[in-house]
Amino acid sequence: MNIQIFGTKKCFDTKKSERYFKERKVPYQLIDMKEKGMSKGEYNSVRQTVGGADAMLDENCRNQNALALIKYIASEDKNDKILENQEVLKTPIVRNGKQATIGYQPDIWKDWK
Repeated sequence: MNIQIFGTKKCFDTKKSERYFKERKVPYQLIDMKEKGMSKGEYNSVRQTVGGADAMLDENCRNQNALALIKYIASEDKNDKILENQEVLKTPIVRNGKQATIGYQPDIWKDWK
């Protein structure tokens, strides 16, 4: 397994996700989205896996202005705008190769090999 956790250090679900993998002795890499963020390739891979960009948006994010703008722009520009404003994404985003989840999803992770 090659687990990547995209989240923030203050996010409760990100901390729970880290604890889940740590308790099972599964190596993982934490990427703090406030410092680094997702690359375009990582974002596109996750977006295709979880069912589109809208499934990745956090309705309760702090930056409501960016979220409102993203919701009402054309789909080809939407992905670029999301990459510029990654604070509108739900966290944690957990990847294992081509598999990905949004939020705390231990029922799905237990089946990952």
